[in-house]
Amino acid sequence: MASAGGGPSPVPSGSAAPRCVNVQEAKTHLSALLARVAAGERIVLARPRRQLGFLQGCVDEAFFEPLPDEELERWG
Repeated sequence: MASAGGGPSPVPSGSAAPRCVNVQEAKTHLSALLARVAAGERIVLARPRRQLGFLQGCVDEAFFEPLPDEELERWG
C-alpha cells in the first residue's frame, strides 16, 4: 500500500510483524524499501496467491478431443 506521498506506507515503530510487500510495489519503491530494511524494519516480499476456479463457466467435451491433423500441422 502506498502513502499519500507516493512511497510505501509507514509501519508503526516497535511492530514485531514484518510488513508484506507485493512484487509490483517492491519494483516501484525498491530504494525506499531498502532504506527501511537498513533502518531495521522487517519486510517480506510476496506474490499474491492465485485463486483457481474463480471464473464461472464450463468447457464442453469437444475441448478435450484431439485436434485434427490439419490443425496440428498449422501449429508445427
